[in-house]
Amino acid sequence: MRISAKADYAVRAVVELAATSDQRPVKAERIATAQQIPLNFLENILGELRHGGIVRSQRGADGGFRLAKPAEQITVADVIRAVDGPLASVRGGPPEESAYPGASAALPRVWIAVRANLRKVVEHVTVADVATGRLPKPIERLAEDPEAWVTR
Repeated sequence: MRISAKADYAVRAVVELAATSDQRPVKAERIATAQQIPLNFLENILGELRHGGIVRSQRGADGGFRLAKPAEQITVADVIRAVDGPLASVRGGPPEESAYPGASAALPRVWIAVRANLRKVVEHVTVADVATGRLPKPIERLAEDPEAWVTR
């Protein structure tokens, strides 16, 4: 699985908003600086997050962005879907719509299993979990496995 720069930046921006102690809107410039995200790219991402119902924007001198709902109700999966669409696709379509002949006939089930396992992580980690550094225990256990840290 590849996590796009857009998805990475989007999650980081939303986590930054979640970490804001007050409910006042946060300017895009502040998010960009705090997370070292190029401002122009971030502004486009924030627009997609607003369209996806993840953030709200407010115009004016006191304007900026804030979460559209509590951070505990926004998962990492919600953010990724808002900017990149479905979590897993095969050649641009859903895995369940793929079909292969002969010896590869079971491959769609592999793609569906990959998607299911990805969901087990990103649909169970909220923005609040990341912002507070308190990840769910099953996620911590996965990340504690030394093999998880090995690139192959």
